[in-house]
Amino acid sequence: MRPEHGWLAVLLLISFLSACSGDSGTGPVEPRWDRVACERCRMVLSDHHYAAQIRYLPPGKRRTRVALFDDIGCALLWLQDKPWKDDPRVRIWVADYRNGDWIDARKATYIKGKISPMGYGLGAQPEADPKGLNFAQAWQYIQDEEASDQRHAEHLLQRFQALEQQHAAGATR
Repeated sequence: MRPEHGWLAVLLLISFLSACSGDSGTGPVEPRWDRVACERCRMVLSDHHYAAQIRYLPPGKRRTRVALFDDIGCALLWLQDKPWKDDPRVRIWVADYRNGDWIDARKATYIKGKISPMGYGLGAQPEADPKGLNFAQAWQYIQDEEASDQRHAEHLLQRFQALEQQHAAGATR
């Protein structure tokens, strides 16, 4: 076999293997609905209208990976502590809340007051809306919601601890 034929065979094999994987390495993927779990909260993805996904290149790897989420809130909270979060190759898509089509999350408009799987309440759409939030505003809204939930949980924990102390004090009398 001539050397150029060997390279041709290798290229054909690589092309064949990448085609078999079902992932082109770019763009959004179609989740296996009701079979795959959210990367952050582990809830099964079943709502086609609020899902999100992030395509990223893990450090030291050659191929991108896709992380799937049941809600844009889960996606952005998962992304926030990743060392590669600001890499310009990171792509984020969110489902259009009306028809489930994948749209660029950074260009979407987010409408508050929707019933989303994790309760962040944002529905994405590609068209601008004067009442909607842009990506940065949606991210801030999600962070505020998360902080509010954490403050509420801390308050409940403090109340339980105080009740436990009262109960323990009453039992020692």
